[in-house]
Amino acid sequence: MKTRFLLVFHCRLFVQKKVELAPFLLPAIDFLRKFMSSTPNIGFVSLGCPKNLVDSERILTELRSNGYNIIPSYENADLVIVNTCGFIDSAVQESLEAIGEALEENGKVIVTGCLGAKEDQIRQVHPKVLEISGPHSYETVMNQVQKYVPKPAYNPYESLLPAQGVKLTPKHYAYLKISEGCDHRCTFCIIPSMRGDLDSRPITQVLDEAKRLVDAGVKELLIVSQDTSAYALDQTKENQNKTVFWNGMPIKNNLISLCRQLGNLGIWVRLHYVYPYPHVDELIPLMAEGKLLPYLDIPLQHASPKILKAMKRPGKIDRTLERIKTWREICPELTLRSTFIVGFPGETEEDFQMLLDFLKEAQLDRVGCFKFSPVEGAPATDMPDQVPEDVKEERYHRFMQLQQAISAARLQQKIGKTLKVIVDDINEEGIIGRSMADAPEIDGLVYVDNQSQSAVNIGDVISVHITDADEYDLWGTC
Repeated sequence: MKTRFLLVFHCRLFVQKKVELAPFLLPAIDFLRKFMSSTPNIGFVSLGCPKNLVDSERILTELRSNGYNIIPSYENADLVIVNTCGFIDSAVQESLEAIGEALEENGKVIVTGCLGAKEDQIRQVHPKVLEISGPHSYETVMNQVQKYVPKPAYNPYESLLPAQGVKLTPKHYAYLKISEGCDHRCTFCIIPSMRGDLDSRPITQVLDEAKRLVDAGVKELLIVSQDTSAYALDQTKENQNKTVFWNGMPIKNNLISLCRQLGNLGIWVRLHYVYPYPHVDELIPLMAEGKLLPYLDIPLQHASPKILKAMKRPGKIDRTLERIKTWREICPELTLRSTFIVGFPGETEEDFQMLLDFLKEAQLDRVGCFKFSPVEGAPATDMPDQVPEDVKEERYHRFMQLQQAISAARLQQKIGKTLKVIVDDINEEGIIGRSMADAPEIDGLVYVDNQSQSAVNIGDVISVHITDADEYDLWGTC
């Protein structure tokens, strides 16, 4: 769960090479050194999911555009910002520990993010925190920073800020958040109370950002939100059907139009957090055409109608199986990822067996499993018939054992095929990348032996002949 980032964005390497520069540049270099020594330094810690990472990128971009330095240490920071996660108890604990570490090492700390929506909980543990704000509170954070660390009067580095802003991912892929909040009220989740109801970004704004990222060298866009398939459903019917223009093209303000336009950018486009609404069926032909990656991340959560009803989730699991079959007929290369919860209150052995039976029939490619964790403020925390921890643990292992066998069998089917692979890393042992079926950090990897000795760079998309597989990863040659 932990993802922390502390990055440097100023030009100290340039300044350190003073002796190698022409003499006429020395006065300018001396000025820059003095300026940098007086420019405020901000430390930054980012925790949580990709949606939170996008918030961190936005705040860092605002900081840099206002002239602040971002440094990778507590020691020399004039202020530290901690962007927290508060989804489950373990994430809350991690966030509180990160805040405590920043206070101990630096003393001047501002807190933002999901846990920031529970200010009393933070203040109870860390009363010395300077300021607290909730998620996607960009302007509030900047005002708080300037309250304690005044904005620099002059910023000679403003032109160094890239058009796409500050990114915390490698250059060749980036997360693109298309909306905030969620209109669902799942009983195990407190995200709406933290991030609010669904609030979709204008389609032209999303496409403008996507174009800037592509122009900057991004080869893969990972589309994220709390509920991606609900994009634009928070708007009136009139606005959803309204024609707008982007790049001289008339488009409608809805998910399908957005995906069509993203698919025309000539890069990989991967969809995450897609609820199985009926209009999701319209995305599958775009995948078959190569406009979108043949990949759907659908959080199904369970398969027992009783448990799904208790979760306030869609409960027609037979219909879900029919749709999966149809999707695969339209797009045989489709990869399906999902997440499930075991040990939800009231889950009996019969309910759990329904979940195992669903796995066997659905044959999902990538699956994550979580043991139900009580969360303060979530209705499920106070439900009767809580499942004992030892039962949760036992069911978790049975679930994972079955899914590992399914995943291994599906990956074995790829041996002998040639797959497109995006290169994430190159080391002494070879190339490490991902296929179209693999999202960064959550899915598998492809380990490639470059037998042809061809020139390969990070971010390239190469053809790889698959020679071996296990439960999660592939091996091949190019």
